[in-house]
Amino acid sequence: MPEGDALYRYAKMLRPALEGNVIRAARAQGPGPVPRVEKIIGATPTRIHATGKNLLIHLDNGLVIRGHLRMYGSWEVYRPGEPWRKSPRNARLVLETASAVAVNFNAPVVELIEERALEHYSPVANLGPNLLDDGFDRDEVIRRFRDPLLAGVTIGDALMDQGIMAGVGNIWKHETLFRCGINPWRTVGSLDEQQLVDLVDMARGLLRASVGLENDLGLRRRPRAHVYKRTGQLCFRCSTRLRAGPQGNDVRHTTWCPGCQPVVPGQPEPPVRMRATRR
Repeated sequence: MPEGDALYRYAKMLRPALEGNVIRAARAQGPGPVPRVEKIIGATPTRIHATGKNLLIHLDNGLVIRGHLRMYGSWEVYRPGEPWRKSPRNARLVLETASAVAVNFNAPVVELIEERALEHYSPVANLGPNLLDDGFDRDEVIRRFRDPLLAGVTIGDALMDQGIMAGVGNIWKHETLFRCGINPWRTVGSLDEQQLVDLVDMARGLLRASVGLENDLGLRRRPRAHVYKRTGQLCFRCSTRLRAGPQGNDVRHTTWCPGCQPVVPGQPEPPVRMRATRR
């Protein structure tokens, strides 16, 4: 699933193609609900930005296009008449200006919302602070982590809860936990204040490094993956073989290093059910 850093890059790519340029033509198709794109023909995008895993295109007629890419969605920009790299059958939304064609492929969620209603619209209004925002509020995130209802939730699940902080997906969940030395099956309630602060700061630093923004980790580019998709391989740090187990409501597998992310006293053993080919 595209994460907060991917949406940030898509927004950056779309701005020169759409912002300040009149939408001369628009079309949309299913599967799923299809927005009434005739309402946006003749409108001009005024602001394009990402918040968490949502991409928002604000228009001068008071409407906002919201897209959520889920697992397989993407955005691409072409010159008028340029061949597309993907099949038109997978185009969910097409926006044409005098100089560019912006295409949303395979996104299950593309909708029109009135801008005045956006602050009360739950998919956006219920998000936690956005990790990529310059004004990111870490104290608010820590407060949300300390909700008593989260005490028994595993930290691997909680890091991906967009209502706590927006932007972390499966990749950065893996890498944040590894770099902080925390086992994914520890509960939120078992972590002290400093450990939570370190996790939040690490997640923010990794996402900002991934999109080339200033960060406290001293990274200048997207860092390589230490554990994500490396099940069964040796840890780069301690040479322990990486393990994985199912986690979360969608039963994804989380990979961790038993040496760098040990099980702590009182924590149940993680459920190991998958072993990848060794290298």
